Amino acid sequence: MKVVALGGGHGLAASLTALRNVVADLTAVVTVADNGGSSGRLRREFGVLPPGDLRQALAALCGDDEWGRTWASVLQHRFDGDGEMSEHAVGNLLIVALWELLDGHVHGLDWVGRLLGAHGRVLPMATTPIDMTAQVRGLDPRRPESLTSVRGQVEVASTAGEVVSVALDPRDPPACPEAVAALQSADWVVLGPGSWFTSVIPHLLVPDLRRAVIDSPARKAVTLNLAPQPGETAGFAPETHLDVLVEHAPGLRLDVVVADARAVADTGVLRKAAAALGAELIVLEVGAGDGSPRHDPSKLANAYAGFMVTA
Repeated sequence: MKVVALGGGHGLAASLTALRNVVADLTAVVTVADNGGSSGRLRREFGVLPPGDLRQALAALCGDDEWGRTWASVLQHRFDGDGEMSEHAVGNLLIVALWELLDGHVHGLDWVGRLLGAHGRVLPMATTPIDMTAQVRGLDPRRPESLTSVRGQVEVASTAGEVVSVALDPRDPPACPEAVAALQSADWVVLGPGSWFTSVIPHLLVPDLRRAVIDSPARKAVTLNLAPQPGETAGFAPETHLDVLVEHAPGLRLDVVVADARAVADTGVLRKAAAALGAELIVLEVGAGDGSPRHDPSKLANAYAGFMVTA
């Protein structure tokens, strides 16, 4: 079984940690719009793709043995201090070094994966860095219904207003050919969880990638977040996430929607919204036991196995 997971950041990492225990052929397609922190600094200095979300995906694909745990820790380690290296992640530097030494982003990421013994492949969603823009409502207190344009992934993710829509700049970035090929041959495509407007939806804004997702013969699953995210989806009900997903990708049909039992106030409304997209709703406890809005990889793995393995 071939599975392709799309997203970025901690949400994609949770999904990958779960999926690597369920399927043997796993590919992560990762957003490349980050403009903050270590990734943003490296992007501006070297003109490369921001490596941070790619690093997190590779760390999530490391095994649970000593080798995997050690390399995952090395990748995620950040330098202390007040100098130029402060807060740079080791994995970001390793990835950029291999990009400089080898020909192409994909080739470099494949070599990092080989070094780690990663249980899957990590690909960028596009082959050039991308900036995000958003139309945000409520930033001007004098005109609460007016829309303001916000630029930058960090700025969109942390906005105090209500994100209405997002777009990419450039609007037609070149999709990673290997990512398109993976989607065309997949058995399952998984979207989410993660920051909805800045990690999940961006994949559907790359025209060739959106067409590949919609046209792929693969079954498609969406994993919903456990709680609204301040600055992006504040006030969103679970079904609202599905609404905005399809607004940005008309024609998208789904097969499964996974939601956490404790995060759904009205199962009937969400089931109806899922059915409108052709999907079965699966409601299980997939959240961490500590009450934080994080998915538990073991519970999520059981959820994925329940519909992927038996399909």
